[in-house]
Amino acid sequence: MTQLPQTTGLGFKPEHFHAILAQPGAVGFFEVHAENYMGDGGAPHAMLTALRTDHALSIHGVGLSIGGAGGLNHDHLDRLRQLIDRYQPASFSEHLAWSSHGAAWLNDLLPLPYTQETLVTICTHIDQVQDRLGCRMLLENPATYVTFDQSTWAETEFLTEITRRTGCGLLLDINNVFVSATNHRFDARAYLAAFPRAAVGEIHLAGHDTEELPSGPLLIDSHGAPVADPVWALYAYVLEQTGPLPTLIEWDTAVPDYPVLLSEAARAKAILAGLQKGQSHAA
Repeated sequence: MTQLPQTTGLGFKPEHFHAILAQPGAVGFFEVHAENYMGDGGAPHAMLTALRTDHALSIHGVGLSIGGAGGLNHDHLDRLRQLIDRYQPASFSEHLAWSSHGAAWLNDLLPLPYTQETLVTICTHIDQVQDRLGCRMLLENPATYVTFDQSTWAETEFLTEITRRTGCGLLLDINNVFVSATNHRFDARAYLAAFPRAAVGEIHLAGHDTEELPSGPLLIDSHGAPVADPVWALYAYVLEQTGPLPTLIEWDTAVPDYPVLLSEAARAKAILAGLQKGQSHAA
């Protein structure tokens, strides 16, 4: 695989297809969910083929259930390999989560206890994925709403150990960090300071919903709103530590018109440009 360009990208939505063709080069790359392109043909593949002609591509999986206690679904893994062979993306990523048990598909990204047992399971699965796909994958940190008394690792330590054992990279979702930090009342900057930043190959930014409870705010990683100001601040903080990184704007529910997404991407690009300008002056 090549690498994603160190600029901004958008999650591709079919309703934006013609607007994208009318403004080539408006963003540096697009990301698609792998499971939407596992059929043989039709309009989805026709649009993705056209999109791929002029743009770098990131393929983001939501169905591998890497944290599942059972084995991986090898038919699903084979379909992923076919997709990667067909489109030659610059990145493939999945989630630190589980979503299936036996034949049951739960249609969600569910949390895990961070234990020695789950560490071994996840590393075994990542090894299998990277061997079958023939590439280094990125693993995304989750947004969580519960924690487990059984956990014996901090999430950042758990992710660090996964990268050490498997050689995989990480997808840092900064909105997920802010959602989890708010829900579990920890310091997002302390989490990011402990995050294995050298392994990060892509950043995700997204919006969230807020529900006020008697115990305090509960944030939901909805992907249906603009990126919140505290998340933008954390994004700038991370880039100060890492330097420029490919950055995706995710917006998957109540999808707005294309110019709204371009505006979000432009805000991220301005932060990236400010960082690069500062680095140039320092040199």
